[in-house]
Amino acid sequence: MWRKTLTENDGFFQRLGYQIIRTIALVVRGFASKNLNDKAKSITYSMIFALIPILAMIIAVARGFGMVNVIEQQLNKSFLGETNLVPTIMEMVQRYLDTTQGGVFIGIGLLILLWAVYSFFQSVETAFNKIWNVKSSRSVLRQATTYIAIVVLIPVLIICSAGINIFVHTTIETTLHIEKLHEFFHEGSGQFLQFFMCWFIFTWMYIAIPNTKVNILSGLIPGVIMGTLFQLLQMLSVYLIAMLSRTSIVYGAFATIPILMTWLQYTSLLILIGAEMSYAIQNNEEFEYEHDLNSMSRRYKDFIMLYLLYGIIKRFEADEAPMTAHEMAIRDHLPIRLVNRLLGRMVETGILREVYVEGKEEKTFMPALDTHKMSLGMVIDRIEKQGKELFLQSPSEEMQQFWQKYTKISEKYDALGQIMIDEL
Repeated sequence: MWRKTLTENDGFFQRLGYQIIRTIALVVRGFASKNLNDKAKSITYSMIFALIPILAMIIAVARGFGMVNVIEQQLNKSFLGETNLVPTIMEMVQRYLDTTQGGVFIGIGLLILLWAVYSFFQSVETAFNKIWNVKSSRSVLRQATTYIAIVVLIPVLIICSAGINIFVHTTIETTLHIEKLHEFFHEGSGQFLQFFMCWFIFTWMYIAIPNTKVNILSGLIPGVIMGTLFQLLQMLSVYLIAMLSRTSIVYGAFATIPILMTWLQYTSLLILIGAEMSYAIQNNEEFEYEHDLNSMSRRYKDFIMLYLLYGIIKRFEADEAPMTAHEMAIRDHLPIRLVNRLLGRMVETGILREVYVEGKEEKTFMPALDTHKMSLGMVIDRIEKQGKELFLQSPSEEMQQFWQKYTKISEKYDALGQIMIDEL
């Protein structure tokens, strides 16, 4: 499955099939290797702490539009409505909002609210960055603006969806007078808008939260899939609560608490699995020939590196447009991870330079030296000497003598120095 690049597959559906199977394999591997279940538990506790503050901010925004009732109606239609916790939640939210005047939060309540929201989203971003193998988080200012945008966007989407639903309801009522058909369209539009809202929020979350560039398709596909599963999970939880409320003799009135905790945990798990899927879709080609690359001989690695350099020099001398790493990988059916690694090594040693060309979003590569003076010996010598040397503080005398003898081996490059790469 991995010892064949996607460009080698004939036909769109064959490539799509390979990519789907690979993505599933990468998600399963990532679920196990990155401990997504444990991360989901951690996010669940952050979510519980941040639930009321986030709702308080959402309702504060909705209050500015005069649409608090719309938010409360949506909560009653959701899983929380079936738990009979909405009145309690709204009362707790109101306590947050009681410390406001003119819509502006003041005092310690504001700090606690903002810190709870920030901590929750930061824990999500940290988990996303680990999934994407991103080592550094974005700046505090960028984090704050992103998180605030998410919190503000949710009530706006709810209000817009409610407005669209009312518009559809009114239009059907004035144009169609068949009661059953009217109810069908009204309920159907409401369900679709709920699904669409989940798709949009999940997609935007997968694109905006990781501190790396995520293309739209890599965020849209898991956004739609996980948004749909989230809605189905919510329906299942509603059914379980309704069933337990009739039959439970163990938990009684507390039956909703373990279901609520389980719902939050599986919601967190869905979010993380979607992030892993987003990473797998965008980096599918990075894992081609993965096991072979780990056991690749140095000679074969040097051969491919010199071949890439040869192609770059020939295009430069023919005055043709430089190519990106992805274009080189497609041309020669090479794994993109190997191409990026070898090109990066030649850039570090000053053999190549990165150039951005108009019309191409990715960086291209051109020779950084005079091509008529670029010999095999010179290139290999630069690669050999890349990195630190002679950093030991107290090498033995025998080791120093051995080093002097070893460095004389560099004379072997004299013969290769007569061979120009563009003459191969």
